[in-house]
Parts: sequence; C-alpha cells; structure tokens
Amino acid sequence: MIRKKKFVGLLGVIFLSTLVLGIFMGRVLESKGLAQSETYEDLKIFSEVLSQVQKSYVEETQSKDLIYGAIKGMLNTMDPHSAFMPPEVYKEVQVDTRGEFGGLGIQISVKDTKLIVIAPIEGTPADRAGIKPGDYIVKVDDQSTKDMTLIDAVNKMRGPKGTKVNLTIVREGVREPLEFSLVREIIKIQSVRSKMLQDNIGYIRITQFQEQTGKDLAKAIKKLKEEKLSSLIIDLRNNPGGLLGAAVEVSEQFLEQGKTIVSIRGREGKKEEYSSNNRAPFLGMPMIVLVNEGSASASEIVAGALQDWGKAIVLGTQTFGKGSVQTIIPLSDGSGLRLTTAKYYTPKDRSIQNTGIEPQILVKPTPAVEARESSPLREKDLERHLKNERLIEEPKSQVPPLPSLPESPQEQLPGEPGKLEEDAQLQKAIELLKAWEIFKGYLNPPQINPIGSVVEGTNQKN
Repeated sequence: MIRKKKFVGLLGVIFLSTLVLGIFMGRVLESKGLAQSETYEDLKIFSEVLSQVQKSYVEETQSKDLIYGAIKGMLNTMDPHSAFMPPEVYKEVQVDTRGEFGGLGIQISVKDTKLIVIAPIEGTPADRAGIKPGDYIVKVDDQSTKDMTLIDAVNKMRGPKGTKVNLTIVREGVREPLEFSLVREIIKIQSVRSKMLQDNIGYIRITQFQEQTGKDLAKAIKKLKEEKLSSLIIDLRNNPGGLLGAAVEVSEQFLEQGKTIVSIRGREGKKEEYSSNNRAPFLGMPMIVLVNEGSASASEIVAGALQDWGKAIVLGTQTFGKGSVQTIIPLSDGSGLRLTTAKYYTPKDRSIQNTGIEPQILVKPTPAVEARESSPLREKDLERHLKNERLIEEPKSQVPPLPSLPESPQEQLPGEPGKLEEDAQLQKAIELLKAWEIFKGYLNPPQINPIGSVVEGTNQKN
C-alpha cells in the first residue's frame, strides 16, 4: 500500500511538473520562433506511463487525489516553507492571521523528515501538558508522522473545540516515548502583553505577528508611558513570526519616518523596500530586544531593523534564521499555495537566511532551563532549506558584538512575569537598563564653571 501511494504520488509529480514545465517552455520557444517538438517529445514518455496506469493499475484512483498528491509532492522538492493547502487548511491559515483557531497551540517544523516542536504557545493545551521545544512528534492519533508534510500535520492537530488528539513524543534524554492526550481548545493568541517592572522598566512580550499586533503594541506603549516608563524591554523569544505587514508596523513605532525596515528580493533580484511612515515614533530611551533560537522570520525583521539603526541592543542567543518570504496564492477550487517568493534583508543589507540575527550581548539560558530543552533547531537544520548567497561574504554579523556576560545570580525580583529565577536573559536585560542610567550620569557629568555654579551636560564650554 505504501509503495502504491508513493508510486501514484510520483506519477502525479511527474505529470504536473512536466506538464507545467512543458507548457511554459513551449510558450517560450514559440515566442522565440523555435520548434516545440523537443518539449512534446519529453511529454510523450509521461503520456505512455499515464496510459498504462489508467489501464492496468490494480486499484482505481481518484483524479483529484492524484492531482493533490502531485502538487504536494512537487512542493516537497522545494524549500520546507513552500506547501500546498487543501481548501480546509487554507481556510484555517486565513483564520490564523486573525489570532484564533481550534487546536493544541504548538509551533512545529520538519527536521530529518520528522515533526519537531519549535515552541508551544503559552497558556495552550500543549503548553500546560508539558510539551517542550525540541520534542519530536512521531505519531498523531496513532498515525506515523514520518514524511508527513507540515500542512498535513497542522491539519491533523487542529479541529473543533472539545475534541481529543493523542500525540506520541520522543524527547532527547528520555528512553521511552511519551504519550499525551490533549483536548483541543479555541486558541486565542494575545500577541502583545505588557507589564511595568521595577525602576520604571517596561516589559512588552510579542508572541506572534498578527493583523492587530501593531495597534496592540501602540496601546501597550501608551499605557507604560502613563506609568512613567524610563526604559523598555521587547521580548521576541520563541516568537515564530507571522505577517510581514505587522513586523513593519511594530518596527516603525521605534524608527523615524523614511528609515528602511526591511527589503525583499525575488528570483530576478529586484529590490522592494519597506520603510517607516511614522511621523512621531517612540524614541529617546534605552531599549533591549530579547531573542533566542525560537525567534524567527518577522521577529528577526524587527530585531534586525532596531539593531541596524542603533535603536536597541539585541540580547540573548542567535535567532532561527528564516529569511524567506512566503506568498499565499488562492487557487480556483478554494485551496491555496504557500510559495517562497523572496528573501529578507535588514536595513544594512544583511541576509537573515540561515544566519539569523546575532545578539550584541550573548546570554545563554540558565543551566536548569538549558538542561530541560533539546539542542536548538534553526533554519539551517531543516531539509531543503534555501542557501544564504552572502554567507561567504558575511561569515559573521556586521554588527560589532559586545562581550558575553556571565549569568546573573538567581534571585526573585518582585513583580516579574514568569519564573524570573530561571530567566537569565531577562535578568541581564534588567541589570543592563539599571546600569544604563548610572553610566549615563558618569558619561555626562555636570560641569563646574569658573565662578562655581553648576552647568548641566558636557557640551557646554567655559
């Protein structure tokens, strides 16, 4: 049965790709006044095989299944982010951008033909059950996930609220597979959360980039400013990305009008820039952006833009490295095509693909957190990932790194969201922002004029 499916899928791939290629090449040849006989000769073999399958194959096949299988197989030869979405999946993807869907709350990808967890979404069934980044999902409801496409896996884990899903997990360091029985819920992703920490340090966590993320961020900043905000931490850790437009809206809240946020280039090399339209951005105070290996795509756009323009210090570990653009193309039968059409570049024209964003201050998780998590998964670990054409030219980030800092002492700070005693990266960000205010006083001390009165600032001369 497995051979049959692979055989049928392979035929579909050959048929669809050869047919499309043949039509395209035929038109090119025709436009140039060249003969099409060679193209049609290539199609002859396929027509012979198709005829034999229709006449002699042991079981009858549905043409729609054959075509869908062919499209999926064709896209499986491309990068891991290109995929075909049947109508029911395409509908759910449209819902995703609005921040609500029925499911388990797991961000997943594919590594070595197996499904791997990038991160569970906070507060969801997967998060509460204890599923961890780096876990391999080997079965969904007793069906093996080996060679399962990302879209098919998502489709199997989503569904109506209240229905059950059984996951079999393989975890590094655990001998036996782990069994999880989860109940689907309506996953409402609150993409922006904020809190005022001690010493008027504001904390904003962005979990995903959705349609409302930019507006929600503006509200959060306004609220913190009313509470006498003096410095800011933007937490993008384990944020898998989302809408390009949302990343632009978030970035421009910290950039002057006209500054480039990100540029994209497709196969032809044509450059398209996205710039800030904000006439009154939020400026003038110290800011730190937290990132880790789970910060991907739109998160890397924001971190790269603020880093390149010197608006924030990036702290944490190297990001995921997903520097490619996916375009969603609706198809005539209600299905959709997610196709990689371009690559992202930061304002300083750095490619994010495979390299990600390197923090200026490297701070690893505490040993307790690191021990619980598997080795980090990044774009370069995925099969068929796109290459970074500038990797030879840019083996290291163009942003000069600051020294790596030792881990902070594990102490509980009042008012801190989450388990601060285990969050070395957030602790270090808080310590740096406190020190920032102290050093600013030393770097810009008051001056004494000849008659003994105090003149503020170092720019005034006697």
